[in-house]
Amino acid sequence: MGYGLSSKQLVNLVDGCVQAKNVAPGSAMWTLDGDRTVQTTVVGVTAVKGRDAVEVVTDHTAFVASPDLLLATPEGWTRAAETAGTTVAWTHARKLCREQLTIKPGYEFGYFVGATCADGTVGKNYVSLIVNEEDFAARYATALTACTGLPAHLEAVTRPSGYLKRDLPGFRVRVVSSYLSDALRHYVGGDAHHMRQRFPRVVLRDMETFNGFLDGYIDGDGCRIKHWAGRMILSANVPFLAEIAPIIGARFTPARTGASRLCVSDRWASRGTFRPEHHRVDPPESSWIQVREVRPRPALGTKPFTFYSYRLEPHPTFLVNGHLVREPW
Repeated sequence: MGYGLSSKQLVNLVDGCVQAKNVAPGSAMWTLDGDRTVQTTVVGVTAVKGRDAVEVVTDHTAFVASPDLLLATPEGWTRAAETAGTTVAWTHARKLCREQLTIKPGYEFGYFVGATCADGTVGKNYVSLIVNEEDFAARYATALTACTGLPAHLEAVTRPSGYLKRDLPGFRVRVVSSYLSDALRHYVGGDAHHMRQRFPRVVLRDMETFNGFLDGYIDGDGCRIKHWAGRMILSANVPFLAEIAPIIGARFTPARTGASRLCVSDRWASRGTFRPEHHRVDPPESSWIQVREVRPRPALGTKPFTFYSYRLEPHPTFLVNGHLVREPW
């Protein structure tokens, strides 16, 4: 029996999607290394005839292949014909060609994450901050560029004030990067809404990063306390503040109504309550997707299928519409 992909099935090359029959030696293909997207190179192509094929239908799309083509499942590599009802490794094919950032931990990274959690907006493919204070916006732009390499600039904008019933001048910093927006959603548990976001434990890598986070968050949702050596965080997201409190050795009592307050002493670090944790700064680029159905696709008439398979280096796997596959051993 043949194995591989049907001749007209689209595969994910680095230069774009092509039909399986048009993949040539030397072509660069996308694949997954763990949960990161990487490239691998075609060193050989084989075409084999076969009369039986299957159509694998997932939550994302459907593709036609040999029953023996292997798909990555939580239990290991599984024949395509046997994957119905399971989940398979998948990445969004439209995001394969986006720029992968090198995010640098440190004070600037912590400041950027903290300020975004306090006052920022995380969209589908952008991150922005709109504030009244030019100095705050400038610090945010500087930190964003320092930790991501993305150019960030201030824009003068106006925004409506519900209290004053008129537009107020402000400043906006906005960068377009789906990779960065995915990273921020990953840090805060998947939902970047200010009332649902979780405390981003990625900032606990070291004291420098966490201090940056505190400075950024307090610049957005806090203030210095008069007549006391410390600052105050104000937020209605009680679980968020409750996670910060033991890290800085502070007591925290949620407010019965309105925003809660958490006091941050200038001498909190001397309490010895900070414990570094290592969390990756790059977001995962793959997930598991459900296989809804596997449909038999026998050849019609006398014309068999032509299945194309590939020898690849350095990774033996490749992507079909974002689904991770490989040849049988």
